[in-house]
Formats: sequence, C-alpha cells, structure tokens
Amino acid sequence: MSSQQQNPLPHVALTNNDYKEELMSAIKSSITNCLSETHLDLTVPQLKSKIRGKVRDIYDGGDYLVMVTTDRQSAFDRILASIPFKGQVLNETSLWWFNKTQHITPNAVVSVPDKNVTIARKCSVFPVEFVVRGYVTGSTDTSLWTVYNKGVRNYCGNNLPDGLVKNQKLTANILTPTTKAADHDVPVTPDEIVQRGLMTQADYDEVSRRAMSLFEFGQHVALDHGLILVDTKYEFGKGSDGQIYLIDEVHTPDSSRYWIAHSYQERFQNGLEPENIDKEFLRLWFKSHCNPYEDEVLPDAPEELVSELAWRYIFLFETITNSRFEMPGTKEPVHDRISRNVSQALSSLQ
Repeated sequence: MSSQQQNPLPHVALTNNDYKEELMSAIKSSITNCLSETHLDLTVPQLKSKIRGKVRDIYDGGDYLVMVTTDRQSAFDRILASIPFKGQVLNETSLWWFNKTQHITPNAVVSVPDKNVTIARKCSVFPVEFVVRGYVTGSTDTSLWTVYNKGVRNYCGNNLPDGLVKNQKLTANILTPTTKAADHDVPVTPDEIVQRGLMTQADYDEVSRRAMSLFEFGQHVALDHGLILVDTKYEFGKGSDGQIYLIDEVHTPDSSRYWIAHSYQERFQNGLEPENIDKEFLRLWFKSHCNPYEDEVLPDAPEELVSELAWRYIFLFETITNSRFEMPGTKEPVHDRISRNVSQALSSLQ
C-alpha cells in the first residue's frame, strides 16, 4: 500500500467530452439493434440445446458450453432493458480479468471465438454464489445496507457492529454467500451450506479462500486505476478432472459494484451517494417508479438512462483494461457473425 500512499490516485471522472459524445452517438443509434435474444441452436449444427439465463444464452456443445453474453440488463431477478454493446463489454471485461487472475484460480475458459461469446469446459456448478463485500451499501432485498438498516446484525455468519452508515467501508472484507431458490437469491451461512450438502467443508473452505483472494486482488487493481471495487459475486464449479474452476464472469459491472475513488471520501462525508459506474442508478430509477419485485409489467427504462449505462460499461472496461473499446462492425448481422464464429470454433475443437 505504500506505493498507493505516495502516488495520488488517477483522476477518473465520468465527464462530458468529445469522445463521450462520439460514443453516445453510436450507442443511441444502436438502441433498437441490441442483441436481446439468440437462437444458435437453430443456426449451429453442433449445438444441442439452449438455456436462457438472465443475461447469457448457454448452449450445450457436447464437451463444452457455449455462452453468449447478450445485451439484456437484469436486476431484481428480472429483465429491465437491453443495453447497446453491453454483452460485448461484459464478455471482454471478464476475459481480461480471467487472464489476470489465473495465479489465484484456474478458470473454465477454453476459447473466445467472438466478441460476445465464451466457450468453456463443462463443470458441475456449486449451487452457491460467493458474494464478497467491502462496503455497507446496496438497494436490493439481499444487499448489505438493506438488511443492516432493518436491524440485522448477523448476516451470513458475519457479526456486524452497530452504528454503520450507508456506503461506509467495512473494517475487513466479508463473504455473504447466497443460494438460488426459484428465481431469487437467498442468504445462507457457511454452516448451512455444508449441513444442507450444497458443498463439502473442504470445497467450501477452498472456494471461499479463492473468492476472498480474488476480491482483494481486484480491489488493488481497481484502485490502481482510480476505482473502488465495492462488492462482487463469484461462481465456481468442479470439472471432470476434479479441479475447481472459476466460471461465469468475473469483476464485470453486472456482477460487481464500482465507485470512483478520488471523490468517494468527500461525498461520503457529505452524505452523498458515491459516483458509481454500475447499474445501481438504473436499479434506483425502477425502485422509485414501480415495485420491481411485484409489479407484473415494468415501465420502459428511459433512453437517456439506457444510453448512460451503456457509456458507463464502456468507460469501466476502458478504465480497467487501459484500452479502447472496439465497436462491432455493422456489415454483417450480429447473429450471423456469432453463428459463423461459434461454428468454426467448435469445428476446430473437435
């Protein structure tokens, strides 16, 4: 940490400039052309079946899974909107982090044949999401601030002191695992995970160690780029070789919360929300305009919010990776491009 104390944080800001205006123009022109659904099971002969997740369409490719990251935006356990270029941003952000974290844990990635696609080894997925938190914040029913504000002081096996306020940094990172029930996340303690047979004690201990190490590494990398990695979730599975792999995604703005570092302290002290580069502002808009958990039909997200979120996702990718986001070409329809690239990749893997 001494180097971080000696060197000032990079000044990262979500400001208006010519580059943002250029990106915003491309984003707005693509709002009606998002990748909201795929049907590779109809266009790629090697694929057998499709599972439609909230964001990813997952296809069975025999020895492999083909995961297409779409532009769908989920929160509150449902789809809120489609965000231009989001699928590409998520897929490429994850790939960058997968490559950077191989010293902590192996991952299931086999190849990335397309901007929106990852081909992965098949794993037996642990039915537990490993949520790691460094701050007391959030707006969903399972977020730390929501439950803490209701008076909960022991959460997922963590004892929390009285007197914490929203967006405060915890004295140490904590793990708050959840398990899937129907269509929502349910907080669970480590003891319950083992008692219910969801994981063995040895597997839980190993995965929780990796999750905490991944988060600590992610925090350091983020801070070096002027960002705070606030919280995130990880998923793991066991391969046919018996090895544990990191799967799904890692440190994306979908699975993680990021704040701008240089403005955090002043805003926190003044009772203001941190500058965020994740989907929290879209969550808050829906919470203020409807009941996103119970209303059968949700209002359409305003175009300006959709565009802003697309910009923030690209901004995060570029800030973290120190590279420019490469806009997809428009000559070939995106579904045709993905079908062609996946078919070629699967043929080369056989």
